Amino acid sequence: MNQLFQFLIRQRIILLFVLLELINVWSIFKYDDFQHVIYLNTTNRWAASLLATGREIKTYHHLGEVNAELALENSRLRQEIFKLSAIKQPESKVPYFVSSAMLNRYAPVASKVIDQSTQMSQNYLTIDKGLVDGIKPGMAVISSTGVVGKVMSCTSNLSLVVSVLHIENNVSAKIKSTGELGYIKWPGIQTEVVEMMDVSKYKKVLKGDTIVTSDYNVVFPPNIPIGIVAKVGLEKDETFHNIKVMLLTNFSTLKYVYVIKNHLLDQQIKLETSKPKPE
Repeated sequence: MNQLFQFLIRQRIILLFVLLELINVWSIFKYDDFQHVIYLNTTNRWAASLLATGREIKTYHHLGEVNAELALENSRLRQEIFKLSAIKQPESKVPYFVSSAMLNRYAPVASKVIDQSTQMSQNYLTIDKGLVDGIKPGMAVISSTGVVGKVMSCTSNLSLVVSVLHIENNVSAKIKSTGELGYIKWPGIQTEVVEMMDVSKYKKVLKGDTIVTSDYNVVFPPNIPIGIVAKVGLEKDETFHNIKVMLLTNFSTLKYVYVIKNHLLDQQIKLETSKPKPE
């Protein structure tokens, strides 16, 4: 305590000077209207800036929760889209009634991508949903913009998805405007471009046509967007178009996906693999 007093005595002149300066500054801002306004404006700007920064930091830390909530909401909306697509009458004069089972055939499950590759010849994704969430191998995986891949294997809480960007993977597809069937396959070069195969050279294909999943697809629901025709060519003596398709799904920024539960998949596979012999 004595040392503190001795220190204050030694520094009394400096401390007195600082005190008088503080009183002087306070007097200027207190009794001079012009300086008082400057002080208020400056402090208000600083306070507003600090509050804005605090809000931005808080918002940033809540982005994960917001994105997860949006993904869940989108999955509910997508299920309604599947129902509306099932209800939509085909272009036929024959009366068609949708059963309850067909109406609720597809159910999307929102999932987060926790790992993926895009630069290999065989690319995969890992998502944060597994067996306990009702995910099974063979289920389709899509994004908010288009097809992603197919579930290959599962653990209790994780699943491995074989990507569309896999040289041995293909997806049954059609040209949306004409219904012409084919399939898409990644040639293993550009991550944004796939090829559409088996479209006859006698069929009309135009640059800008939309490619979607076909109606005869065991894995994917029909009419899920795949991409846009970027180039149409024809090699000499070939019988099929050489079609380049620009993918709508951007795999480099993919964060959330939807695993599509097909409640009738097991029935369909069992039925089609046990076809009775004709009598």
